[in-house]
Amino acid sequence: MQQTDPSEPILRIIELEKFFGSLHVLKSLSTTIYKGEVVSVIGPSGGGKSTFIRCLNRIEEPTSGQIYFGDREITDRHINMSEIRRDMGMVFQNFGLFPHLTAQENVMLAPVKVRKVSRREAQEDGERLLKRVGLEDKAESYPDQLSGGQQQRVAIARALAMKPKVLFFDEPTSALDPEMVREVLDVMVGLVEDGMTMIVVSHEMSFIKEASSRVLVLVDGEIIEDGPVSEVMSGPKHERTKEFLGKLL
Repeated sequence: MQQTDPSEPILRIIELEKFFGSLHVLKSLSTTIYKGEVVSVIGPSGGGKSTFIRCLNRIEEPTSGQIYFGDREITDRHINMSEIRRDMGMVFQNFGLFPHLTAQENVMLAPVKVRKVSRREAQEDGERLLKRVGLEDKAESYPDQLSGGQQQRVAIARALAMKPKVLFFDEPTSALDPEMVREVLDVMVGLVEDGMTMIVVSHEMSFIKEASSRVLVLVDGEIIEDGPVSEVMSGPKHERTKEFLGKLL
């Protein structure tokens, strides 16, 4: 597994705030994600986890605060976010595949349209990535011919096709039947072993314990714990963390 590089911040979040009308969803969040880290974001429902991760690539617009991706401030309103997002992969809980495209075509689409690679190169890369997620035999299948777990693995391959520097996962197994969860988590563990920087909103404790380097506990829009997995799991400092982990475990 690639080691975390504390000299190379991938993302710096400084006093991030998000309001939806009068609802204060994120409250002055600050943290830094380093190259090679796998950071799991946990906490009770409604705590702001999905909003947090969606603000990091500005799918949701932060109300205030700063986010730096490498040395570029991506909360600068003049920055080209389409260009920045090429280096940020996103995997959603509902897969988000195009139903009229095959698995192979779903994986090929963004490299051809956005990165302007040739169809032949995109096809070769798509075949490699589908093999990597265990779906080389499903290249010509359409999403409605695939199980939920298979669709999510195609979605991961599609995110990887853009060769991102960081991958965001927003509860990637929450829409899956229990028997399909492990096949997706196994792919994610493989990415960890390859050194991919990942930020994962999840309640899958097996993955968090096995693969995460750090845990953020988000409650009522605030980070109440931020530390190594072993420390947060074995000796949480905040009463809300103890309460949440007690229910989860």
